[in-house]
Amino acid sequence: MPAPQDLTLLLASPRGFCAGVDRAIQIVEQALARYGAPVYVRHEIVHNKHVVNRLKTMGAVFVKELDECPSDRPVVFSAHGVPKRVPAEAERRQMLYVDATCPLVSKVHVEAQRHHRAGKHILLIGHEGHPEVIGTIGQLPDGAVTLIETVEDAESFTPEDPENLAFVTQTTLSVDDTAAIVDALQARFPGMAAPHKEDICYATTNRQAAVKAIGAKADLVLVVGAPNSSNSVRLVEVAKRAGARAAYLVQSADDVDWTWFGGALRVGISAGASAPEELVEDLMAAIAERHPVTVEEVRVAEEDVIFKLPKEVA
Repeated sequence: MPAPQDLTLLLASPRGFCAGVDRAIQIVEQALARYGAPVYVRHEIVHNKHVVNRLKTMGAVFVKELDECPSDRPVVFSAHGVPKRVPAEAERRQMLYVDATCPLVSKVHVEAQRHHRAGKHILLIGHEGHPEVIGTIGQLPDGAVTLIETVEDAESFTPEDPENLAFVTQTTLSVDDTAAIVDALQARFPGMAAPHKEDICYATTNRQAAVKAIGAKADLVLVVGAPNSSNSVRLVEVAKRAGARAAYLVQSADDVDWTWFGGALRVGISAGASAPEELVEDLMAAIAERHPVTVEEVRVAEEDVIFKLPKEVA
């Protein structure tokens, strides 16, 4: 039987948790410490079942809507943001709620509201049905926002007033795809108002840049993340575009099909912004059990962002 193939593991950096995810998880942990169990959480606090399951063991109860929560227990809103009707309902029921919306998502909400007050129709570049998109649209009255998902949408959209448009974006999109959509919109509507600072968050941008760097020289790329995590799914797409022969999304080492490694010499590894580092370590250990490995870190940026906790749990 031939000896296992030596592998070089190209470890993308930055990877894994971002400041917004870290803050959201801390909020649930601190709420449990301060108020005791159970603490209710509307939707997955972040898109990762390992994180969610750990918090469940600590006493968090995950629900889809507020009507599943008793009014005498705290409720936490997820990092993706919520429509305005949700905190309004919590206040009506006199509930203690803690908003774990990522501050960079809140920035998009503020931008959209500012443009709406200025009389502009908002174009939201994002993915239909994503919680962040639902939350952003829910900041404004019905009809105030049009969702643009593709370049084709940008080219076919017909506004009532082409001179009064503004765009915002979901924070977890593909940088390259979004640039193409923005270019298409700006070619048609050169007076369209843009964000003061790009809406795609620093963490999404950095993780995509790192995966581009490893994808360009990897035979295989594995991204640790959940299938409903937009930023994780985008990383797989970025790896393929960068030149990786194959790229797959895995929730943990248990999802790996070891036939993927046939003929691979250089394997890239990254993780979406809601994936714990321990899952990356488990994946690398599982690979090292089967192959002699050399690890090469590919770092494209340093991250030192920290977001304060809300007063309810600080």
